[in-house]
Amino acid sequence: MSENVVHLHKPTDPPTPDTAPTVLTVVPDAPPEAPVPLWVRSGRAVKTAATHESTRATVRAAARHSLYTLNGSRIVARRAWDGRTGSRYERMIRAAEAAGNLEAAEEWEERLQRFRAARHHRRMDLLHSPMDAAKGAAVGAGMSIGVLVALGVVMALNTGHIGDVITPLTATIDFIALLIRIVRVVWGPALAIGPFLALLALWSVGRKQHAAPTWALPANVRNSEGEPITPSIVVKALRDLGVPALARAIKEMGDAGASMLGPIRIAGCGVEVDVTLPSGVSTNEVQGKRRKLAENLTRHEHEVFITIPQAARTVRLWVADSGALDEPIGPSPLVTDESMTADYAKGRAPWGQDLRGDAAALSLYQRHLLITGLSNQGKTVALRSLALWLALDKSVQFLMGDLKGVGDWAMFDGLATTLIQGPTDEHVIQVTEMVEGAVDEMNRRIQAPPGTTFPPLIVLVDEAQVAFMCPAKDAEKRPYGGSKANSRYFMAVRKIHNQGRAVNVLMWQGTQDPTNENLPKLVREGAHTRASLALGTESQARMALGDKAVDGGAAPNLLRPGLDRGTLVVASDGITIPAGQSSITVRTHYIDDDAAEAITDRAKALRDGVTTLHAIQREEEHDPLADIAAVIGDAPRVRTKDVLARLATRNADAYGGWSFIDLKAVLDNAGAEPYKSDGVMVVARDRVTRALANRDTDGSASADG
Repeated sequence: MSENVVHLHKPTDPPTPDTAPTVLTVVPDAPPEAPVPLWVRSGRAVKTAATHESTRATVRAAARHSLYTLNGSRIVARRAWDGRTGSRYERMIRAAEAAGNLEAAEEWEERLQRFRAARHHRRMDLLHSPMDAAKGAAVGAGMSIGVLVALGVVMALNTGHIGDVITPLTATIDFIALLIRIVRVVWGPALAIGPFLALLALWSVGRKQHAAPTWALPANVRNSEGEPITPSIVVKALRDLGVPALARAIKEMGDAGASMLGPIRIAGCGVEVDVTLPSGVSTNEVQGKRRKLAENLTRHEHEVFITIPQAARTVRLWVADSGALDEPIGPSPLVTDESMTADYAKGRAPWGQDLRGDAAALSLYQRHLLITGLSNQGKTVALRSLALWLALDKSVQFLMGDLKGVGDWAMFDGLATTLIQGPTDEHVIQVTEMVEGAVDEMNRRIQAPPGTTFPPLIVLVDEAQVAFMCPAKDAEKRPYGGSKANSRYFMAVRKIHNQGRAVNVLMWQGTQDPTNENLPKLVREGAHTRASLALGTESQARMALGDKAVDGGAAPNLLRPGLDRGTLVVASDGITIPAGQSSITVRTHYIDDDAAEAITDRAKALRDGVTTLHAIQREEEHDPLADIAAVIGDAPRVRTKDVLARLATRNADAYGGWSFIDLKAVLDNAGAEPYKSDGVMVVARDRVTRALANRDTDGSASADG
């Protein structure tokens, strides 16, 4: 932009410092904004007016009251039609047939026949009624005139005026004339006001039935969360579920759709009702619409549970009171009752409350346990609360591995025989050897004389997915993790699952986010009690609880992560489950670390004292293949019997119990199999030396890689 320069001195005077030109920079004003076109201003005004809350309220009110009248007339017409015809009885018959209740269908059919017979009699009576009415009117009029004349005669005799004979008759005629005049005056306004009164009556019927779309209803009706669950509300929610066959069946049944419902029972902090679905509607169609059904019932999704009872074509709905599931359930009896003790064989652990509000207690007797769920949903606390209760039985022994290692199980120090805490591969190795030690104890118990009783031994591993996914291998190249036949942790758990419960050796595991990689199928199916907190997908729910439980309505994948922390779905015969269901939802008590320490202090007081090991004490390490090479020496071959004897002399603890099978297994794995020479089994020095060289070479290469 150019500058405007103004010289402030006389043009004839020479310039001096005092009269030097003063330069003023003049910045022109910004150009004025262009005027907004009229059509733009008008459009903005129209948009503002159209979106204003007052306008919306007016539109909603107009639509609401118009539809009240329209739908009210439909309701009145339907009621009139039902009253004059047998359609109501026919709907009830169809409803009973759809529900499979033939006795009710026959009863309604009998009522329909009685209704039709009575209607026929009324119609036949109408054929004779005009003549009867005329005769009755004539007789009545004659009698009335006679009575009036007799009354007039009495008056005439009393007054002495003969004209009084017709006075009652003329008074009656005058009264009738007055009534006719009143009708003539009122008839015109009545004809004008009558339609408005009829519309008002129809509007009143529609308003009482809320016969308008939800968006047009008043705010206090639209936001009716927490309203009581009634049969009509349940039927309407099912009708609007979006299942065409169900909607058609309910429409044909009309108000008789309530016949699908069993009694609505109070169940804890909600209500429960069984719904018998009409023919052509499957239970999984309703299960798949859980969110929409909850919204139709003015509830949140997590406040409605759908399970499948034993009755065919039936779903069981449990509907919570609005907001009830977000309220805490109170402290555990383990915290409030300091005198509580446990009984492993006959007692039940106080775990929490079911959705009905009843106490949920779990039997742990000879049951392997698996608890799974997403991270930070309360898995460790739920598992720990069971261990805390069982610790109050002084006969119970614990072997514990915490592969998270942040101190969640530190209070069991001095209570558990072994407590290993940490997430590294070395901790996994320690935990694996702990579980293998439990397998050895199990085998010892199995070989004991019949009738021998053994104290319960709980082998507990929290964050077990760390063990299954551990890549470490032992000296013989066997992996600690994985799910193959040579996986040490996997095979140790499987052995306990197969035979442990018979001798009271039980496996408890807690794991995150179940998949086939971090929770193998054989392991999860080996648990008698399976529980799951919130999960991400239905496939994970099936892994956690099994197909039967999920097909029966168990849905831990529908729990709200974070909001439903501590709520889990349990499939077990060790907990009371309503008849016909395969699982139960439990809201567990929360026991914090301080309360847990107080409980373990009580448990320790019941015992004489337990020394807790924080690592597995390994025997002196030895290399079987190297020891075999050492006892062979320089001889080209040595008989297997002599090799066994020399090994026992070299290390009696390690090889004293060896048989030919043990020796052959080591040599076969190394590729140095024994063979026959002159009719006896021998071990060749060259084969053993070559196997050692190959193993060392493989080990070096692996280490370098």
